[in-house]
Amino acid sequence: MQTNFSFAQRQDQDIRSSEQILRSCVHCGFCTATCPTYLETGDELDGPRGRIYLIKEMLETGGAPSPKTVRHLDRCLSCLSCMTTCPSSVNYMHLIDHGRAHIEANFERPWFDRLIRRLLTWALPVPEKFAWLMKAGGLMRPFIRMFRQVLPAPLRAAVNLIPRETAAFAPLKKGTTFPAEGERKHRIALIPGCVQQVLRPQINEATIRFLTRHGCEVVIAGDTCCGSLTHHMGKTDLAHQAARDHVNAVMEVHNAGELNAVIVNASGCGTTVKDYSFMLRGDDQVAADADFVSSLAVDISEFAAELDLAPPADKLPNLRVAYQSACSLQHGQKVHSLPIQLLRKAGFAVHDIPDAHLCCGSAGTYNILQSDMAQKLRTNKLTSIESVKPDVVATGNIGCLTQLAEGTQAPVVHTVELLDWATGGPAPIELSTT
Repeated sequence: MQTNFSFAQRQDQDIRSSEQILRSCVHCGFCTATCPTYLETGDELDGPRGRIYLIKEMLETGGAPSPKTVRHLDRCLSCLSCMTTCPSSVNYMHLIDHGRAHIEANFERPWFDRLIRRLLTWALPVPEKFAWLMKAGGLMRPFIRMFRQVLPAPLRAAVNLIPRETAAFAPLKKGTTFPAEGERKHRIALIPGCVQQVLRPQINEATIRFLTRHGCEVVIAGDTCCGSLTHHMGKTDLAHQAARDHVNAVMEVHNAGELNAVIVNASGCGTTVKDYSFMLRGDDQVAADADFVSSLAVDISEFAAELDLAPPADKLPNLRVAYQSACSLQHGQKVHSLPIQLLRKAGFAVHDIPDAHLCCGSAGTYNILQSDMAQKLRTNKLTSIESVKPDVVATGNIGCLTQLAEGTQAPVVHTVELLDWATGGPAPIELSTT
């Protein structure tokens, strides 16, 4: 693709990076065949190729983008399915992130849109704040039902996503250490996430049990958002500060004793942590450390595959598992078959679902800010899941888990919860109560 950036524009490292990405696109259109929003609307501007043109025009022109451009870029899930399909290796992830940052800096959204984004930015990255907001949302349910026809869609969607029941909130504090059982074989830094600590604290509990059982000392590194949520809302300053905080937290742990890995058990977060080296490439103070942290970052399934797993527990039920492959894991981190192999090795009958490459509609805050499209994609995904008649659904991302949990009769759990159960831990709460 030909570009027309000025000499002055090319002095900006983000423009230079995006220009290289734009020039690598050959207009082939293979990406449209796997783009969930394009498949729903049939609009070229709701597909990666169309959005690439919009971003090119927006960045070359500079200044405030048109409402049309913002609407179509906002509708992008950042599922990155296009990157799996693209034969030219176009790094759409970095391009759409740059586009969102430009919109955030140059476009004034309607007042309610600004308000809801500020509320999400204030609450979601900090577990204590999010726990309070979730309680308030639960109390609002009767009000939402009564006035749902007149309330804005983002507010209705946010309240509807709050689980009916959650485990007690017990935040994991930075620096807390969980010793290995028996001989220590590995020393691990665990990034526990922000929203996940509130919605499903049992995921971190299962992760810690699983790792310590297999000879890992686990140290909590960071106890707020890794920067992923704010990064994908275009709030670059907040995202970079969160990334710096986590890089520093990991380095503190590493300096106290060599680390073997930085483990992330929410794949949306993991995709961002693995990209810290790019995000912080211009920050001389932390760039080298960011490279180091990114090099150590792995999804829990990647690390589990390197362990000598305990044999499957006796009397494990013969469960039919539908594996929902989170986009951030299969497209963002290129990890798809590994969790399936692990679950089968643990003794479960695992079934990949039809159209597994398509997004469920969660995508961070997408299911709140773009609730209509998210609902359509959720319905499609649930239809695919139900087609394999599962006893349980497994996924590697808290966003997917929350998005799907209320729409299927089958319990939805994290992959590591099943691995923990199979190797000596307790059954997931959702399974023990069914």
